[in-house]
Order: sequence, then structure tokens, then C-alpha cells
Amino acid sequence: MREPLFTLLLLAALAMPGLASATDAPLARATFAGGCFWCMEPPYDKLEGVVSTTSGYIGGRTLNPTYKAVSVGGTGHAEAVEIAYDPARVSYEKLLEVFWRNIDPTVRHRQFCDIGDQYRSAIFYHDAEQKRLAEQSKAALARSKPFPQPIMTEIVPAGVFTPAEADHQDYYLKNPLRYKFYRHQCGRDQRLEELWGKR
Repeated sequence: MREPLFTLLLLAALAMPGLASATDAPLARATFAGGCFWCMEPPYDKLEGVVSTTSGYIGGRTLNPTYKAVSVGGTGHAEAVEIAYDPARVSYEKLLEVFWRNIDPTVRHRQFCDIGDQYRSAIFYHDAEQKRLAEQSKAALARSKPFPQPIMTEIVPAGVFTPAEADHQDYYLKNPLRYKFYRHQCGRDQRLEELWGKR
């Protein structure tokens, strides 16, 4: 299990030139909002090529957002997960595929039982190539989606990402019973199965 301090140090290092992965390729960042950030870490943590996931806040109007402030709404921030990954081992297209299959893209300003713009689904791109791939992915999904509703997920530029408090990092590992209870009560897996079919 990653320690929160390690995660924060890794994020700081990502901004420094010369940081390299185990394959000597520079690490890249991807940022996705898919409702509760506790639920967006697990699918990426088990993906080969992902170095770390960090829960946090992005897209808001206030400085130094906190869980207490963001969770009640009004700050403009979305709960999100920032992913540090090795592009030599996993592609951004794969990260997008995992994103779509773990959200409900048919609703605006909510995900499952969580309601408010802080739980909106969004792809926060870090450069022109990520924007192109995200728009391409959304268009392909619109053509092939197994559900009739339109896709409401936003594709927007990434701004400042603020890591969430330490007790929200790796929540599913630190509090497995509470996490499973929340996820079940929120109907996340039930709705994902309705949208995408059995995994």
C-alpha cells in the first residue's frame, strides 16, 4: 500500500525535469473525475503501467480546497483522481477505456448516489494530444454505446490539482469494509452493469 507522503513526493517530482520511469520513459499524468474519488482509484491501481493514483480536487474556484468544503458543493471543484503512469507500458487510450467503463456518462452533475457538480464526470486533459484522444474516444463511444442516453461527460483543460487529505488516499485499502458498504449502497456496480453489461 502506498504511503500518502510517497504519493505527494511523487506528484512533486512529476513537475521536475528528468523524472523517468523504470523503462527510462518520462512519466505522464492523467486526470479523471468520476464521482467519488475512492471508487476511481482501484481500477487504475491494478492497471499495469500505472505508478500511482492520488485522490484530490480540480476545476474549482477556491484555493486550498478541503473535503469538507468540496463535499457540500459550491467550490466548483470536482472529486478526481490523478494518475501517474508510464506511457511506454500503458497508453492514454487504455486509461480512457478504463475511465468510461467505471462511470455513468449519461448524467450531469452527479454519479450514482452522489449528487452535485462536485461529483460530475470529466476528463481533464493536460495537453493537446490528450484532448484529441479524449474527444476521439468520446465520439467513438457516442457511435457504439450500448445505452440510448446521450453522453454528458465534460472534456476540459486541467487546472490546479490539489491532493485530498491523507485519510482519503487509498481509502478502499485502509477501510475495505466501509468502502464496500458505501459502494454497494450507492448502487455503483449495479448501475455500471446496467450500462456496460457484466464484466
